[in-house]
Amino acid sequence: MTHAHIDHIGMAPWLATYGTLLHATDLTAAVSEIMWSDTYKVSDIEGYPLAWDKRDMEVALDSWMPHQFDEWFSIGDWKCRLHPAGHIPGAAMIEIVTPQATILWTGDLDTRDSPNAPRAVPVDCDILCLEGTYGGRTHPDRAEEEGRFVSRVLEVVSRGGTALIPAFASGRGQDILRILHKEAPHLNVHYDGMGTRVTKEWLGCPEFIRDAGAMKSAYRWARRVTGKSDRKKALRADVIVTTSGMLDGGPALWYLNRLRHTSSNAILLTGYQAEGSGGRRLLETGSLPIFGNQTRIPLEIDKFELSNHADHPSLCKFARECEPSHVVLFHADEGAAKAIEAELAVETEVHLPSNNDTLEI
Repeated sequence: MTHAHIDHIGMAPWLATYGTLLHATDLTAAVSEIMWSDTYKVSDIEGYPLAWDKRDMEVALDSWMPHQFDEWFSIGDWKCRLHPAGHIPGAAMIEIVTPQATILWTGDLDTRDSPNAPRAVPVDCDILCLEGTYGGRTHPDRAEEEGRFVSRVLEVVSRGGTALIPAFASGRGQDILRILHKEAPHLNVHYDGMGTRVTKEWLGCPEFIRDAGAMKSAYRWARRVTGKSDRKKALRADVIVTTSGMLDGGPALWYLNRLRHTSSNAILLTGYQAEGSGGRRLLETGSLPIFGNQTRIPLEIDKFELSNHADHPSLCKFARECEPSHVVLFHADEGAAKAIEAELAVETEVHLPSNNDTLEI
């Protein structure tokens, strides 16, 4: 398991019922219970079926085989070890040495240092399984984008408004706290949602965090929301950082429903907004569903590119420096995968498998 985002560990409880052992970093294992419990709760509320239940989740929690980075372990004839992937703290690339070839599975990766995670470094391999989320796209300069974000927050606050910042529970929310604590420590920042619990688990595994002391200071600096009375107080804050990052649920909708009536407030989106998500609808139409009602949001909305995925030039540079004979692309839509293939195919063999395809190398 490369990291604890739900699109990567969401089916692990089902796998564990077949006796599957789950290998990952200590931090990924520590955060998994929060992520699975939230998924189970949301599925129950929204009425969509899961392939597993609470008993399976308990089995999965007992199936973790946690590891530190650069620690060799064996699975049959395979020798494996984990390397930092840069995506979020605890995210890992998996180096697999088999009798025939060395494989590197990147998971989600970033080759830049982020506020909380050290960057991924290339690993020599024969077969590189490379994520391609941002194939064909180039990120703006990270430092410049963070500066633009902080300036926008200060502008909103200076006119008496509250900046609502929807943020993912594991990764983006903590990055936002680090940025604001460093650049604007005078602000009154409130932190709400599942991210508060995730951060506690992060701080229990400080060896996976880039400057864990700074993360701990930022977490203590922010006013953590723990109940209804705290939530009402947060409406008077300078900044509210809360889940969900795509405005599909969580406290963010509660705040938005109340902040929308004051035009000095603003919504600052800092993460990817998937098609069909509340955040994407808000960007495209100026409205989104709140508690079952399509609601117009007459506030300023800004989007900032603070992704923790490598962009196209970084992915291609990383691939070249791994010096593989084969590159297998995954976690990419067709356009992104084709863009990476077009650049790398002149140097190495590139594979674009579809789900259920068997690839023989």
